[in-house]
Amino acid sequence: MRLPRAVPVLAVLALAVMVAACGSGQTGHQGAAAPTKQGTMNEQQASKRAEAIVHEAVDGMSPRPALKRTPLRQLGPCLADEHSSGERVQVRLTYQLTGVPGGAAKKLVRQARDAWVERGYPFQDADADWSQPFPSVSMRTVPDDFWMTALTGVVDRAKGDGLAAISVTSPCFAAAGGGTADGAAGPAAHHPTAVVADERAERRARGHSSRIYDVLRVPHAPAQGGEGLATYQEGRDAYAHHAWSTRPLTEAETVQALERAKVHLESTGWTVRHVPAAAGAPALVARNTADASVARLAPSADGTLRVAVTTPVMGPDSARA
Repeated sequence: MRLPRAVPVLAVLALAVMVAACGSGQTGHQGAAAPTKQGTMNEQQASKRAEAIVHEAVDGMSPRPALKRTPLRQLGPCLADEHSSGERVQVRLTYQLTGVPGGAAKKLVRQARDAWVERGYPFQDADADWSQPFPSVSMRTVPDDFWMTALTGVVDRAKGDGLAAISVTSPCFAAAGGGTADGAAGPAAHHPTAVVADERAERRARGHSSRIYDVLRVPHAPAQGGEGLATYQEGRDAYAHHAWSTRPLTEAETVQALERAKVHLESTGWTVRHVPAAAGAPALVARNTADASVARLAPSADGTLRVAVTTPVMGPDSARA
């Protein structure tokens, strides 16, 4: 099986979702009003609202892109809940904007920003730095507090080509309102496609994750909803994914841990870039040049450091564990 060219783009998408979800546990989720009331919202309503937010950004774009769903997890326990037991869930929709020239990606991200600004949606932090070749922007809706990110993943840095994408994460809502922790009651289109686990890919993902844990030298937290080992598929390409979190750290501890991780990753053949995060120090996104694994280390608003490693599942003759 080929190593998919879009893996670095998916890594940035995953990081954006992680950062947005980490911040979505703010008190703004309480007492939200129409267009989607969180107190009575169910899975179908949340999915419909998330789709509408995507189309608010996309429908007026020029050139008009096609929407391609990514293999990221679409439903699950509320990531804003500490040690979630599945009593609350979230809907997450993530799309790549395909069918347009790579040079148009930055323009599409700006058009998404403009469409959301016209509707009065505020920025999560600040507007994007539009002088950068691959900008990203994070915003939220009012008053119902859906969080969304429009960003550009790198396809060809030398040519300035990118791949624009949009991700929308709902606020948390009670699973009893129409969804379940595993999303069994929801539309099948919103569920990740489970694949037979590939032991070698899982070992690679766990191995990279374990070495990152060793160099961070900070304690890990008990597993939360959505963390652990999973395998996902997009078309003919499959990925092993391992995620976990540290215990809450001080800002200084976070900076030091990220620097240790950066030194380790660069010294072992990973290409590393910094990505602005919603809280504290910039996050790290790194790609392993040998096996195309992608690692993401993202500071969160609660002081934890969220770590995730995604590894492509390769054919039987393409790699050896």
